[in-house]
Amino acid sequence: MESFQLSTIDFIIMVTYALFIIGYGLYHAKRKSSEDYFLAGRNMIWPVVGISLFAANISSSTLVGLAGAAYKTDTHVFNYEWLAAVVLVFFAIFFLPFYLRSKVYTMPEFLERRYDRRSRYYFSFIMIVGNVMIDTAAALYVGSIVLQLIFPGVPSWLIIVILAAAAAAYTIPGGLSSVIHTEVLQAILLIIGSIVLTLLAFGEVGGWSGMMAGLDAKAAAGEFTNPDTGVVLHSGQEVLSMFRGSGQTWGDFFRGTGPGVDGFMPWTGLLVGAPILGFYFWANNQFMVQRVLGAKDINHGRWGAIFAGFLKLPVVFIMVLPGTLAILMYGGVDISNINYQLSDGKICQQLIDCPDATYPVLLFDLLPKGLLGLVVAGLLAAMMSSISATFNSASTLVTMDFFKQLRPNLTSDQLVRIGQITTLVLVVLASLWAPLIGKAGGLWEYLQKVLAYISPPVAAVFIVGMFWKRANANGAIAALIFGFFMGCLIAVSAVFCTLYGDEANGLFQFIHSIHFLHQTFFLFVLCIIVEVVVSLRSALPPDDKIRDYTWSSDMIAAETEELKGLPWYQNYRILSVFLLIATAIVVWIFR
Repeated sequence: MESFQLSTIDFIIMVTYALFIIGYGLYHAKRKSSEDYFLAGRNMIWPVVGISLFAANISSSTLVGLAGAAYKTDTHVFNYEWLAAVVLVFFAIFFLPFYLRSKVYTMPEFLERRYDRRSRYYFSFIMIVGNVMIDTAAALYVGSIVLQLIFPGVPSWLIIVILAAAAAAYTIPGGLSSVIHTEVLQAILLIIGSIVLTLLAFGEVGGWSGMMAGLDAKAAAGEFTNPDTGVVLHSGQEVLSMFRGSGQTWGDFFRGTGPGVDGFMPWTGLLVGAPILGFYFWANNQFMVQRVLGAKDINHGRWGAIFAGFLKLPVVFIMVLPGTLAILMYGGVDISNINYQLSDGKICQQLIDCPDATYPVLLFDLLPKGLLGLVVAGLLAAMMSSISATFNSASTLVTMDFFKQLRPNLTSDQLVRIGQITTLVLVVLASLWAPLIGKAGGLWEYLQKVLAYISPPVAAVFIVGMFWKRANANGAIAALIFGFFMGCLIAVSAVFCTLYGDEANGLFQFIHSIHFLHQTFFLFVLCIIVEVVVSLRSALPPDDKIRDYTWSSDMIAAETEELKGLPWYQNYRILSVFLLIATAIVVWIFR
């Protein structure tokens, strides 16, 4: 495979688009007040909310991560995507109304309303760290991958700094309104580019029938046998299947390994672990929920969330399958000429050794001149969109959950200025962390495992607090602190076992041997137990902590009366049923 080069027209398109998107973001800036800056004036309609949610999720990091994971571990990475549609329905029914009625700026602020300030400060800190380590740094890492293929002689750290500065150019002055309006534009371009790329990739392998024949041939040759887990795939249909075994023994269950076990996502992990990650990401994460907080009312927030769920379903065709098609197109092909450097500085020889390069390789290899520049610009713009969104959400957390609490007399202009300075600081921190992701063994695996460390205690506290009135502030902070130290223990175990292998501590080896989705579930359950026990052994929570922040059956009856006056296409319950049916159909196709 020859090295990749952009034509003059491609460069012109990329530069023109970059300047346009910065100008477009500044044009839609809202900064007259802190509410304008951080929540776009709470005036977003449902299509904008839905597309913004989708764009923020299917960012450049997710797009590249999905294709790379599909190349490395087959199509069942899509389990995370269809599961999001189910989580969004749960979110729209039970949590979204409380968030919007409370008029909060942040998720930690809501946690304070339900519990106390201790929980707020803890969650704010975790969210800020997560935004830097997961969303922003991952997006910068993806941008460095793409541009490294174009400019192999430029150091990746310099590319990361330039990309971070470009994203901050309209985020710092513009706030959430700039973020959301640029996200909608980027999402449209990203979808169009993904569709074109998928069609070209199918053309290369001879369509759907050609893909199946190629996968069948590779399966027959034994190329789909995982040496670590013993999984043997005998046909193309098995390669496309999203469901694999969980093992025959309790040891297999804990580890997610063994004969017939899918080490990437055992079905037990899909059942008990992945929903917790999804719930945290969609229902607790400031990065995502902030878009819903900007909705003009509850109906628009719910319609937007459900619309985002519908947008997730075609992802398997236009973002996951290209990675599967790359197995047929580049399996065994020498790619050293593209000069893609691994984390140790060596040049990648086979795509299986650098799966995160799968999507960029597809772009440069298949797209014609002109269109390549536009799609690459769209990919980089999506990366900028993701970065700008995390900058804005993290600056909101720092400003509203720390500075405003410590100095409540700050004016609206002062709060905006603090948010802008915070964004600049986060730019620097994320730029320093991004190069380390390449050492984690794969972008998608990195994203999910970091979520597994931080999400279980937060998800447990939100869910218990919403559905159990007896839960109190002492129980919540006890569960959060317990979950934090256990998450640290899991992370330390992973680091030590990676560095020292069989010489690592026996406890570390045992913890690390448990599949990370099972770790997520066990930690979630333990945090619930801690919160329940501590709550029962301490005082009842005050009425003002329960009345407006816990679910009751009376709310369902009152809502039913409100929905009677709406046509069916505006009834979110009916729309939710349609979304669940559509999800079931897609899952059945790839069963």
